Amino acid sequence: MRITDQIEEFIKELFREDDDYVEIQRNDLAEHFNCVPSQINYVIATRFKPSQGYYVESKRGGGGHITIKKINLSKSKYFMHIIASMDETLTAQEVDIFISNFLSYDMITEEEAKLLKVATSDNVLTISQPDRDKIRAKIFKNMILNLI
Repeated sequence: MRITDQIEEFIKELFREDDDYVEIQRNDLAEHFNCVPSQINYVIATRFKPSQGYYVESKRGGGGHITIKKINLSKSKYFMHIIASMDETLTAQEVDIFISNFLSYDMITEEEAKLLKVATSDNVLTISQPDRDKIRAKIFKNMILNLI
């Protein structure tokens, strides 16, 4: 498991203890994982975005105090929030992250996850870039709309 995955899992474990929000000190977390504070910033910036159901408040100084709040939404509001925050293009990796988050929050079943992944895979979308990522985004958005 990569360090970024370990940091993400650690923060998500904190949510399991206190479901509304977590407060962390960037320097303390960096020390815990024996990494640089910018690695913590990277994980928070890429794994705890509003499109993934989080709101992050960061304060400079004092070790970098960070508050991460879960956006508690119903399934339909959650999916509509995701769709509204998506770009017009999606890579296969971005789809994988969305699907992983959907599964983590019990928004979709394993079977639905497989269908989303297969329908948006590069194996199916055999057209050239940037059209591939545009069509992937349209397919993914429409499939999510049908899950509501």
